[in-house]
Amino acid sequence: MFYREVGQFKSSYAADQAIFPIAQDRWFVIGVLLIAFLVVPFFVTDYTLNAVYLPFLIFGLASLGLNILTGYCGQLSFGTGAFMGVGAYSAFKLTTAMPELNLIIVFLAAGLITAVVGMLFGLPSLRIKGFYLAVATLAAQFFLVWLFYKWDWLRNYSATGQITVPPRRFFGVLMTGQAAAPAAKYVLTLAMVTVLALGAKNLVRGRYGRSWMAIRDMDVAAELIGIRPLIAKLSAFGVSSFYVGVAGAMMFVVWLGAAEGGDTFGIQNSFLVLFMIIIGGLGTILGSFLGAAFLVLMPIALKTVMVDALGLSAVFAKHLEYVLMGLLIIFFLILEPHGLARLWQIAKEKLRLWPFPY
Repeated sequence: MFYREVGQFKSSYAADQAIFPIAQDRWFVIGVLLIAFLVVPFFVTDYTLNAVYLPFLIFGLASLGLNILTGYCGQLSFGTGAFMGVGAYSAFKLTTAMPELNLIIVFLAAGLITAVVGMLFGLPSLRIKGFYLAVATLAAQFFLVWLFYKWDWLRNYSATGQITVPPRRFFGVLMTGQAAAPAAKYVLTLAMVTVLALGAKNLVRGRYGRSWMAIRDMDVAAELIGIRPLIAKLSAFGVSSFYVGVAGAMMFVVWLGAAEGGDTFGIQNSFLVLFMIIIGGLGTILGSFLGAAFLVLMPIALKTVMVDALGLSAVFAKHLEYVLMGLLIIFFLILEPHGLARLWQIAKEKLRLWPFPY
């Protein structure tokens, strides 16, 4: 009975088109954000930060970027890992060349550089689509990783081939390195992800989002009603790459602190992010974060049960973890092909009718 719209009315078109038109949804999201910003920072430790919070937030943002391209625009991409690398190397060059530059500007600039690169590699989408486009983006993945290794300028001519983030502060608070406070890293990352997720939610509900979905559903019909595939597809590649680039920059600067070409930004990350949006739900903002939460938290839970509770060896538990993760992914996709976001939507629809029959 508590999840009903009884007594709620809209007096304007803007109110009716709000992101959260139901008051219960609005207050629930506000409550979650208040807890995330005001309560969680007091309980963040180094382990929970590096094993749970930062992977969830950063991969959730990368999944959001890929979901814009694949879920909303229908353009399949296998180059997410390399585009994260472009964001990371761009952030490295910016922080070393301009030490006084604010970290927010570094992240946004790295995202813009990645957007330009993503649009260049998105040009084949104007002539090919489907698996042919996936192969083209796969070529971009391998080419960019090769470039990370071969272009010494990107690494500031480092002999080891590794890039390391220098000490950087954000309004006087240290944000990089092991000496940085876990709560400070967490709050900065959470704030960036929250703002960008809100921007993406508004973007997909607007003109560009509608054009992307029209291209996804039927590109020929979309062109007939006046949508230009050139603008729609390249804008999707640009916005998607921007989000992925920001995620890669934060992954390098805030989370890892060091990176090395394909070892950090290899094709395994491309498939990981792709699995996240498939499990979470294609074409949904929420699904990006649900998929990230599933693939970040589930291995930790399985490891805790197998090693700590059952006493299995760490090596055997790791192999068994891969098997169980694969089985769980197949199970969830059979249970609900549209992802975890659809299960959440179904639960809300049933809750709106409870306790009456449905």
